[in-house]
Amino acid sequence: MLSKRVIAAARSRALYANKQSVSMSKGWKAASSQLQRSQFHSSRLLKAETVKVPQMAESISEGTLRSWSKQVGDSVEADEEVATIETDKIDVTVNAPKAGKIVELLANEEDTVSVGQDLFKIEPGEGGQSSSAPQEQSNEEPKQEEPQKEDTPKKETEDKEEPKDQQVEKKMPEPPSPSQGDKQAPSNQPGAQGAGAKKEAPKPKKEAKEESKPSPARVPGTRNETRVKMTRMRQRISERLKESQNAAASLTTFNEIDMSSLMEMRKKFKDEVLKEHDVKLGFMSAFARASVLALQEIPTANASIEGDEIVYRDYVDLSVAVATPKGLVTPVVRNAEGMGFVDIEKEIAALGKKARDGKLTLEDMAGGSFTISNGGVFGSLYGTPIINLPQAAVLGMHAIKEKPVVVNGQIVIRPIMVVALTYDHRLLDGREAVTFLVKVRDYIEDPRKMLLAGH
Repeated sequence: MLSKRVIAAARSRALYANKQSVSMSKGWKAASSQLQRSQFHSSRLLKAETVKVPQMAESISEGTLRSWSKQVGDSVEADEEVATIETDKIDVTVNAPKAGKIVELLANEEDTVSVGQDLFKIEPGEGGQSSSAPQEQSNEEPKQEEPQKEDTPKKETEDKEEPKDQQVEKKMPEPPSPSQGDKQAPSNQPGAQGAGAKKEAPKPKKEAKEESKPSPARVPGTRNETRVKMTRMRQRISERLKESQNAAASLTTFNEIDMSSLMEMRKKFKDEVLKEHDVKLGFMSAFARASVLALQEIPTANASIEGDEIVYRDYVDLSVAVATPKGLVTPVVRNAEGMGFVDIEKEIAALGKKARDGKLTLEDMAGGSFTISNGGVFGSLYGTPIINLPQAAVLGMHAIKEKPVVVNGQIVIRPIMVVALTYDHRLLDGREAVTFLVKVRDYIEDPRKMLLAGH
């Protein structure tokens, strides 16, 4: 009997030692997994790269951070837009240098940022996929431990009972203190995360409602005022326009153009041009071509003042005024002297689309030796355009209206456009300015003359 008791005691001690070794091994596995996770996360944080405000142009050193296209935690592809910086000339987009995930934003919207300043941090990788990797590993670990619990059925029942008690205790305080329930839910109740997300979702809706309230809340007789900060582009436009008024000796001359011949030509060939060249034939190309020919005959209108010198050009870079939501911009059609009607129309259409989409670059707007502004598309009948310094003159087009005019002693109705030339009297004398405008009128009233003019 004694030997049986000794053997039983020895077996119980052996089982106890095995249980201890199993629990120790589990503890080592848990500790090693936590260590691996900490090493994983620390290695990921070490990989985060800081993206700086890029170089924008020689004359631009700072801008306003207009908007973030991505937020912390968002995945981005290489060259995907992350932020937009507004300068006094163009909007500059900041793109992700590589694929990854945004981990930190280092500036707020409407902040003034300078070239070389830290803007945001990006974690290289696959973005959301890399962040979910450790969670998948942690979810797989308990599944591997389950077979080891089969040898100890008593512990399984105890383990199953304990979480149930914990869940009941944690569910009880939820009604009186929702904030505590939200804090406990992520660790033990996955379903509570969805409830927390639902509670946070209405917040942007409330903000949207608040933003939409001012428009319907207007009541007749109220005297509300709204202050909106000027954009950098609008500030720059106002500075340049006032600078032009202060520096140039501006003077404007007018003339009337009979548009009958040009309208007839356009009506006859617009469908053919659209079919063959996929571009609409408008009036702008005719006025651009007429201006180029007139500038070659009156080179002073294509010149500019630099210091105490006059710079004459044997090329024509036409600045075409385009209205955008942010203000008036003047992209440049370069070397227009070598272009025909169709080429000019294609270039103007491309620049106009880029302007409306906010995709103009500094190269698109740099330079320019003469400007054409078409206020007629908005219905303007008369106007005195402002010179785009350092240019010498600007041609203003206006709306076409039928008027009674005298032709060969007879009163007839003709489509008439009033054109204006504002010129810098420091460079152009009245004779040259009027001659220039008369030549433009002659070319438009008989477009065939443009075919006979020399280059």
